[in-house]
This record gives sequence, structure tokens and C-alpha cells, in this order.
Amino acid sequence: MSRMGAVDRRWFERVATAKLAGAEQVLPRLSHAADHGRLWFAAAAALTVAGGPTARRAARRGIGALALASLTTNTVAKYATRRRRPVIDAVPLVRRLAKLPSSTSFPSGHSASAAAFATGVALESTRYGALLAPLAAAVAFSRVYVGVHYPGDVLAGCALGMAAAAVTCYWWPPRPQPLHPLHTRAAAPALQRGQGLVVVVNGGSGKGVPGRLPAPEHLRLLLPEAEIVERGPGDDLGELLDEAVARAGELAGVLGVCGGDGTVNAACERAARAGLALAVFPGGTLNHFALDAGVAAFEDTVYAVEHGEAIRVDLARVRDDAGQDVAAFLNTFSIGLYPDLVRMREGMEDRIGKWPAAAIALVRVLRTATPVRLRIDGRPRSLWLLFAGNGHYQPEGLAPSHRPRLDEGLIDLRTVDAEARLARTRLAVCALVGALRRSHVYRAERVRSVRLTGLDEVNTLAYDGETAAAPDALLLDKADRVLVVYSPADPQDEIAQRARTATAAIAAGATALGARTAP
Repeated sequence: MSRMGAVDRRWFERVATAKLAGAEQVLPRLSHAADHGRLWFAAAAALTVAGGPTARRAARRGIGALALASLTTNTVAKYATRRRRPVIDAVPLVRRLAKLPSSTSFPSGHSASAAAFATGVALESTRYGALLAPLAAAVAFSRVYVGVHYPGDVLAGCALGMAAAAVTCYWWPPRPQPLHPLHTRAAAPALQRGQGLVVVVNGGSGKGVPGRLPAPEHLRLLLPEAEIVERGPGDDLGELLDEAVARAGELAGVLGVCGGDGTVNAACERAARAGLALAVFPGGTLNHFALDAGVAAFEDTVYAVEHGEAIRVDLARVRDDAGQDVAAFLNTFSIGLYPDLVRMREGMEDRIGKWPAAAIALVRVLRTATPVRLRIDGRPRSLWLLFAGNGHYQPEGLAPSHRPRLDEGLIDLRTVDAEARLARTRLAVCALVGALRRSHVYRAERVRSVRLTGLDEVNTLAYDGETAAAPDALLLDKADRVLVVYSPADPQDEIAQRARTATAAIAAGATALGARTAP
């Protein structure tokens, strides 16, 4: 018997004979609940339903890390060691599981899954990770307590799980919290209770207070003095925004918008032309721009509006040969197969994570896609796709997710060549192994402007979730810092800010409701 094996058995016997108050009723049930990852799938579901964007990202990374750890443990590690399970004679009957596992002992799969999920969640949110860490530790300890693993099995499983979570960062870097110091701060009117603010709400989407209030009611509760304009069935969004711009110009010079990225895009174009400050209330599914601007929830925007805190934002322009505006984009512009890739990726990323979904979507769309031939700044190119971002997106590759700043004055241009030998195969392989950034078929650069000509084969442009007909030639450039967008200056006190704002708004709403209903 090796010295390490003797130490492992001695500590197993200590745990087996230990008497911990209440543990006999809790730990065996907890260990059983974690079978096949059921406990962690339930935790991921709870984060997805009850949490915000950060919680959903944390749940996706946790499940991705769990899947990687489980695959490694059950298909490689256990077969490589084939350690026998402990003899459980010293374990009291009340602790033992109804059905003992038949697989080998080293490492502990339950411990690997628990550590992988908790670490994956913590990589996206230290707060949620801290909440899950005691539960993961209890599951890992329970495997020794019920007599199915040695302590060394559990420690190795935890190490493997944490490593699996760390590996996911190579393909899918965590989204950092908004780096507000990188933004350029701007002055904006401070509107107490929303007085002078005109908000256009596109549809009934939005994130409500407990009970899931629709967006208009939520906004009226948070900003009782604001003018809320709801888009109804058959209403033209552009006309509503034009009317709201005129009304906002008469009041405090502030336009508000609630909707997805396409709606926010339409509002930003008009706000920039009219010189209005913009309040963005994230009411879409993904809310890419709102997250990059530091307003993940209605309460963030409300706090910034009431305190006059804002940032400067660039607007990227798409113009034709005659200099006429074709479109503008806050987030991204693309031609080629990128729109199909994004649509397919977004349909899978909630289940398997953003990078794996992007790789699988790429392989699928490449099977039927044909290259696009055009000229980039006069150079002939044959491309699978062209992506342009309003500012530098991170990470590199086909699954960009966030920007640390919104006013750097550059376009993030990424292309995938179709001219190289076996370009399609090389692209698919590089994407699947997470090495796209080092592939010769992939290029990335940041430019002030780019001219695209020879677009005979391009029918459609995609930008911020919208589409437009493609002209024969176009120019992408930037209008630097033309937008003033409300954003809280101090993200460190975000939770307290939200709580104070929501509490004050609920009290104000209740008071107003009482005044209206009083005889």
C-alpha cells in the first residue's frame, strides 16, 4: 500500500466514523440530488429564470464547464486509473446510498461536476459563484460521507472540474463587468422622477419588477413624471420616434427608448441628428448595446437619468457612392453568411454556450454557402463573410460579445477568406479547436473607414438585427462621439443603487395610485 493510499484510507475512515449533527438527514439526499448533474441543471434553470443577463451567462458557462468535466472524468480519467471503491463496512447504514455506483472510484465525477459548475458560474459572477460554492463543497464532501469515494478522489475531481471551467475561457472568454472608466463621461440633464423625458416603448417586452410588469407599467412606476409612448399594433415605429423627438426637443432635450437593438438603433440615429441625449431601457432579448453602455436593467438607466450621468458614444455610418446614408449601426454590420451564422448560433448558445454554438453554426452554414466577391479599399477579395463592429469587440473570432469602450473612433473589421486552398475545411477545423485567431483564412484589423465596391453578388446588408438592400458600392465610417447616452458612473454600488431606486419608485407609485383613487 502506498503512503498516499494509506493517508487516503485513514482520512476516509475518520469521515466514515464522524458524527455530524443533522448531516445524516441532509448529505445523503444532497448526494443523490446531484446524480447525473440534476442539481446543477436545476440551479442553472433557476439562474436563467430569476436572474438577469449576467446570471444567464453564468448558467451557460456553468453547464458548459460541467459537460466538459463530466466528459473528461467518465471517458478518460476513470478508465485510466480504475481505482476500486472504498470498503464501506465502517459507514453507518443510515448514510449509505440506496444504490451504490458501479463505476471506478478515481476521480469523483460528482465532485468534478460540482466544482466545474460553481467555478464556471463564478467566472461570470463572483456573487452567484459565492452562493453556489458551499453547495458544491457539500456535494463533494457528501461523496466521502456516504462512503463511495476516498478524499483523494474528491480532491482530484474538484481540481479537474475547476480546470474544465478554466479551459472554457480559452474558447469563450468571460464578459467583464462594464469598464466605465474607459468610457468618456458627458454632461446630461438630471431629470428627477423622469420629468421632461419622452420614452417610446416598442411592444410589451421588457423586464419588470417582481410579478413581471410589462415595460410601460414598469417605467411608469420608476419614472412617474415621464411621458410614455407605447407602440401599438399597426403603429409605425419611425413616425412615433419622430414625434417623440419633436416633443423631447420642446421639453428637456432627452429621448428615451425601450426595445431591442434594432429599436435602439432607430432612436439613436434620430437622437444624434437632433442633438438629444438618449436614455436606453433594455427591452429586447439580447440588448447588446445596453450591456456595453452599462445599463443592464431599467434601474441602471433610471439612476443615471435622475443623476445626470452619461457617456459619449460613436455612431457608425453606411453610405453609398453619392454620399447618401443607407444605414447606421451602433453594434455590428455584416455581409455574406454572418447573419445566418448569428441566427443559428443564438438558437443554440443558451444550451451549449456561445463559442461551441458559433463553431457548430459555422460548420452548418458553410456546407451550403457560396463565397462573396467584392473589393475592399480597391483590393479584390473572395470572402465567406465580412463583419464590421462599431468599436473593438472582444473576444477575437466569430463570437464577439462585448466592447470595453464605445468611443474609440475605429471600426472593428473581420473577414474570412474563401481564396486559400481548402479554405472552408481549414476554417471549420480552426473554429472547432478554438484556434481561429491564428488561422491564415481569418483577418482582423481596426480602421477609421473602409470602402466596399463590386457588390453585385451582395443582395442584403445586415446591421443591428435589421436588413437593407445593398447598393453597388458603399463606405463605412464613423461619426465620433455624436451620441450622449445615459449610463451610471459608479458600477461598484450597482446593487444598492438599484435597490434604492426601485424602493423610492415603488413608494412614489403607491402614493400616486392612492392619490388617483382617493375620493
